[in-house]
Amino acid sequence: MKKFTKKDKLYLSRAFELARLGRFTTPPNPNVGCVIVQKDSIIGEGYHKKAGSDHAEICALKSTTKSVRGSTVYVTLEPCSHYGKTPPCTTALIEAKVKKVIASTIDPNPKISGKGFEILKKSGIQVEYNFMQNIAKNLNPGFFKRMKFGIPWIKLKLASTLDGRTATNCGISKWITSSKARQNVQELRAESDAILSSATSILQDQSKLTVRWHEFSNKIKNIYPKNEIRQPIRIVIDNLNQIKPNHAFIKQNGKILLIRTKEDKLIWPNYITKIILDNTRYDLNQNTKNINLSELMIKLGKLKINNILIESGARLSGAFLNAGLLDEIILYQAPKILGEKARPLFFLSESIRLDNAPKFSISNVCRIGEDVRFNLKPIKRKIKKI
Repeated sequence: MKKFTKKDKLYLSRAFELARLGRFTTPPNPNVGCVIVQKDSIIGEGYHKKAGSDHAEICALKSTTKSVRGSTVYVTLEPCSHYGKTPPCTTALIEAKVKKVIASTIDPNPKISGKGFEILKKSGIQVEYNFMQNIAKNLNPGFFKRMKFGIPWIKLKLASTLDGRTATNCGISKWITSSKARQNVQELRAESDAILSSATSILQDQSKLTVRWHEFSNKIKNIYPKNEIRQPIRIVIDNLNQIKPNHAFIKQNGKILLIRTKEDKLIWPNYITKIILDNTRYDLNQNTKNINLSELMIKLGKLKINNILIESGARLSGAFLNAGLLDEIILYQAPKILGEKARPLFFLSESIRLDNAPKFSISNVCRIGEDVRFNLKPIKRKIKKI
């Protein structure tokens, strides 16, 4: 096995720094960074900014005025080898006569997966990979998951008090957490391909589910200019057809998917797409049909949605938890107490024994303003290929 050097780690780490700069704008493409090194000096670097624009390798090649002949190219993902919206990066690297390509990991996209490396090798370019792979996968969890399993990475955002309450008993939740925590949520939204909620939550909270650039920190504003803002797709689960064309939520321009169990005859704006799901389960307690969430995730995967952020109430959150679909929970916990009559984090369909309770590991914990943010991931959760 190839032994990578400290310099390899240094240059590839820089490529990852660059890749992260595109996290607000690249969907459905992955975040990729690239560094070109010649005689132990960086002579070019770049990252993929958005779908349809130059890939990271091309940006790096264009960034230098020097000849890159004989150089080493560090890239966070296998160079593409097919014509999409842009020409193959392998062709550009071959024509530039680079000597070596060091990539973090193979591209999970079956159109590429190993083909890029083979083309480079056949042209006489040295290829080395499988280095810092976990960083590459953690940078693009939704892309890797969708390519492997056909469904998006599903992240649930929650905000609660110390006693696990999300709103008062009459439903008032503004504001449980601090302005700093809400600012951080705007970053979560901006990084997501789509934001998913229920019609009940939207109507009750008058949510818009939009990215509000003016709420970003100055640091984020500097890397994500207002003129480049990308609004995630908004997905609404609306079993009872509660959302109407005249609602404020609909009047916010941007692509919206309405997920329903039956059609209507109303006139909708052209940015609205209705998805009618027939595979439903009748809920006697709610006297309504519940959609098949797994089926919905398959459809969203086919729409090239990599990352979904759920912002909803206890019922839908509980449904995703029951279905075993959650990949991550982001919990903002405020130092407040609302008491037993206030609303809980989850409504679950059945009582749970302590020895069979859903378990999570804490992958990160930090203080944000007055609050604490927990990043939680399921333990012993098996994903079947759909």
